[in-house]
Amino acid sequence: MPQAHPVFAQAGETIFETMSLLARANGAVNLGQGFPDHGEPEALLRLAAETIVTGSNQYPPMRGLPELRRAVAAHAARFQNVTLDPDTEVLVTSGATEALADTLLAYLSPGDEIVLFEPLYDAYVPIARRAGATTRIVRLEPPHWRLDAASLDAVLSDKTRVILFNNPMNPTGKLWSADEIDLIASRAKARDLLVVADEVYEHLVFNDARFETVLAHPDLRRRAVRIGSAGKSFSLTGWKVGYAQADAAILEPIVRCHQFMTFTTPPNLQHAVAAGLQLDDAFFGELTTRMQKKRDMFSAGLRRLGFEPLPAQGAYFVCARFDQLRKDLSDLEFCRWITTEARVAAIPVSAFYDARPRTDLIRFCVCKKDEVLDEALTRLTRFV
Repeated sequence: MPQAHPVFAQAGETIFETMSLLARANGAVNLGQGFPDHGEPEALLRLAAETIVTGSNQYPPMRGLPELRRAVAAHAARFQNVTLDPDTEVLVTSGATEALADTLLAYLSPGDEIVLFEPLYDAYVPIARRAGATTRIVRLEPPHWRLDAASLDAVLSDKTRVILFNNPMNPTGKLWSADEIDLIASRAKARDLLVVADEVYEHLVFNDARFETVLAHPDLRRRAVRIGSAGKSFSLTGWKVGYAQADAAILEPIVRCHQFMTFTTPPNLQHAVAAGLQLDDAFFGELTTRMQKKRDMFSAGLRRLGFEPLPAQGAYFVCARFDQLRKDLSDLEFCRWITTEARVAAIPVSAFYDARPRTDLIRFCVCKKDEVLDEALTRLTRFV
């Protein structure tokens, strides 16, 4: 029997697939997997469909359609006051996860170390390890998930090459403070490290908080990679259109990796995303307002039932403590319990840790139609 690489051979099924299968088997409201069920701009759908018939369906330029790269650069200038050269500092990828993989494969070698922060998006660890790197993980603690200098310094070494963080953060909803980014920037500058910022939720920042990209930081403009996602900005996660932005010299090895990974992304989707990035400010403001209302409504409902929702400054998730309802169950056991008995599915937060510790937190995805969230709360109310 041919031997597969252990990183993937031993990975097992993702918790998202496990809980989605359990949800379907029990007719549960699925608030587990993180994708919206509404909000797709109809004009972009029509444009993508029409472009299949009227436009080219052959390979587009490997770096991405020029109009999309120009739109990404213009979007960064409009919302983040960052100037990018669309020809040399923007790369279009088949989803943000491909941009992430291209970056880590381009910059990590066997024996290198990468710093990550738990809880974390589940793709980070296997990609880094497949590149041959050792993961050095800083565990952030609820409810505020703050990073301090001592914790970061404890994992840095002469082998550290990359620091990767997600802002706003999945699953916690944490928005990294200016002081925390300053701390990361100071260590990256002192040690000549690459900083990779997964900023796919850039337009989902609540309570009038200010999101700032790493590329706006003076010490990171020439040593950071910013990763974005059309799927998150336009509620079109199935399109898998992402983009990496960085200084030209930083981006070039990522481009070379991309050419041997996917090479390109469907041109009709690129064409539509370019139009989407040029939508007026009201579209992006409405997205933020709508998701904040869902966060507030669902958090209030959970609180009435005896859960303890944690603060969420961004993204479209609510993490909540359940120990006042069941102290005897792990987070995975609790999720299985409410999926089969209350018929509402969530994700155990332990799934976002490398060592899968027992926690008293579960994650609900709230980027769903109001009636879906209402039904979930109704079922939980009857059950509790």
